[in-house]
Amino acid sequence: MAKNIVKRCKTLGISPATMGYTGSSKSETIRHSQSDVRRKQSEYAVHLKEKQKVRFIYGVQEKQFRLTYNRAEKMEGQTGEALLSLLERRLDNVVYRLGFAMTRAEARQMVTHAHFTVDGRKVNIPSFQVKPGMVIAPKETSKGHARIKSNIETNSIAQPPKWLTIDSANMIGKVVANPTREDIDFPVEEQLIVEFYSK
Repeated sequence: MAKNIVKRCKTLGISPATMGYTGSSKSETIRHSQSDVRRKQSEYAVHLKEKQKVRFIYGVQEKQFRLTYNRAEKMEGQTGEALLSLLERRLDNVVYRLGFAMTRAEARQMVTHAHFTVDGRKVNIPSFQVKPGMVIAPKETSKGHARIKSNIETNSIAQPPKWLTIDSANMIGKVVANPTREDIDFPVEEQLIVEFYSK
């Protein structure tokens, strides 16, 4: 599975670390620069690849990605930035960002299995949109879950993005602000996605 992830990352031109996979493997090295790749591809292919890259990173199916894009179009500000903000605010991504899971795929599975609560209420919808002030934590019966405990201990020295806070000892995360463009920690040209859907 990890090999397939790494292979897909190379195809899309992203680091496996973006997906939560770390290591010193040479497979993490991107051999071709973005400009080199674009000279060999059509404009449509470049736009499509950028969309597929973001879909792959967040683990979102095409239909749901399009619905998220449509929602972003109706928001104030730049559509591309709004799209990234909506994707960051997905509950599965927040669980990953807080360190409860090592990858977004693992976080999505944990959320689907109803291991987490939002403001004390169980939520099992990965696409659930968090808002500032919301508190995310494992439900009481899941606080002893071996994988969640192991992940939070492993990630305790890492800091979540500034729009989130985590109390590792008590396993409590909080959304303190909406994510901004500066909080996106992987290379992406969101305008290419906007241009893809605008055609």
